[in-house]
Amino acid sequence: MTDAAATSQDARIKAMLKGAVDLHIHSGPSLMPRKIDHVEAVRQADEAGFAAILLKDHYYPTMPLATILNTHISKGVKVLGAIVLNNPLGSINPSAVDYALKQGARVVWMPTAHANNHLDHYKTDAKFDSKFPVATQKTLAPAPLSLLGPDGKISDEVKAILDLVAAADAVVSGGHHHVSELLPFYEEAKARGVKRLLLNHPTYVNECSLQDVRHLASLGVKMEHSICMFVPSTFLLFDADHLKAVIEAAGVENTLFGSDLGQNNNPTPVEGFEQIIALLIDAGFSDDQIRLMTAGNAADLAGLAPAAN
Repeated sequence: MTDAAATSQDARIKAMLKGAVDLHIHSGPSLMPRKIDHVEAVRQADEAGFAAILLKDHYYPTMPLATILNTHISKGVKVLGAIVLNNPLGSINPSAVDYALKQGARVVWMPTAHANNHLDHYKTDAKFDSKFPVATQKTLAPAPLSLLGPDGKISDEVKAILDLVAAADAVVSGGHHHVSELLPFYEEAKARGVKRLLLNHPTYVNECSLQDVRHLASLGVKMEHSICMFVPSTFLLFDADHLKAVIEAAGVENTLFGSDLGQNNNPTPVEGFEQIIALLIDAGFSDDQIRLMTAGNAADLAGLAPAAN
């Protein structure tokens, strides 16, 4: 690429960052090592012209932080909060979800780091064990969590949470559970009136096949792919062929990208978005398609007003 072409592409990428929406930022403080804190995440997103970011921590809810950051730090970017139902929040806990939604949580994640499927990967997959961040302090051994009750069906606690999410018109994600639990989970969510359905990194710990991705997308589940798994980072797992395959499986209209960044030794979330846009350009996607996958689809999923052009 010539210097002129590189300059032109850099300008194209910077332009597409305007209005971006990142629903998956792991800034700190956290028990896991972080490169940037929440204030830095907001300031960097503001500087790049992002429309919105969502702060996610595996172990504490972020809605109060979002309120403070929107009031005192943000110059334009909308900061969203969320809750993840791991052990420190009482696990699959309807009361925690009720309070979180009433404080403005936009996404409710089913268990991630404490999902039985996630914990099983530590026992059987050395590559997984080496990539997932390790807490800086020793904690109590996690109790593994499932979306299913003893009868093999979606548990009553999960059903109660889905009813709360539906009433609040919030987003729900199946977390880090295996696809065998996710399929009945999303069917139950639809049956209970949840309209905003999200699945993160479906071909990572969730072990979805491309056929599973197609099926879930047909149910209305939006597929969020983690940028950190496609760009140079400690999580790099997938190549350009996989990138094109997962987008094709769900369709551009059902695909979005979240950075899943903020950890030490990795790009920042904004840098990750710059890199995934470059990969999408190289893969032959149009600017309009890239904007959908890095801004429009996430904004629509989260119920945000479209960014002004």
